[in-house]
Amino acid sequence: MSSLKINNLNEAQAYQALEHCCAAPNWVSGMLNTMPFENKEHLFQSAQSVWDSLGESDYLAAFEGHPQIGDLSTLSKKYAATAQKAGHEQSGMSKANEQTLKKMIALNKEYLSKFGFIFIVCASGKSAEQMLELIEQRIHNTRSTELNIAAGEQAKITKIRLESLL
Repeated sequence: MSSLKINNLNEAQAYQALEHCCAAPNWVSGMLNTMPFENKEHLFQSAQSVWDSLGESDYLAAFEGHPQIGDLSTLSKKYAATAQKAGHEQSGMSKANEQTLKKMIALNKEYLSKFGFIFIVCASGKSAEQMLELIEQRIHNTRSTELNIAAGEQAKITKIRLESLL
């Protein structure tokens, strides 16, 4: 048996722990079906394999588990379950100047209107200016391209969050 903490949780606890990593119910269920995990590589491979088997509705469900980049006020309300993780992940935005924040908020609204989901980026280690540059580039994509990019970013975020379960 593995020494991974997640393997020692009951099903309800494991569901909650996994849901904090990715809010898509089908991803969480797929991960529960894969347990127990032999080691961290098995955990990460399972996470990617389950994610790759999902589709648009699952991606959108996962995206719903995130606050908008730069909208730190929503962290304590709608996203209480992942607020601490998201706040830490978005720490680069907390250092942003007012002009950068205003641009980010305006582009977030435009992005949501254009694509029907929020801007998803693996924000860990990125400055506010880097995230602003990314949304400025990505807002010109097609919806299909952007959905695929956002799904890839979600997978990165999920892996970082899974590391906290080790």
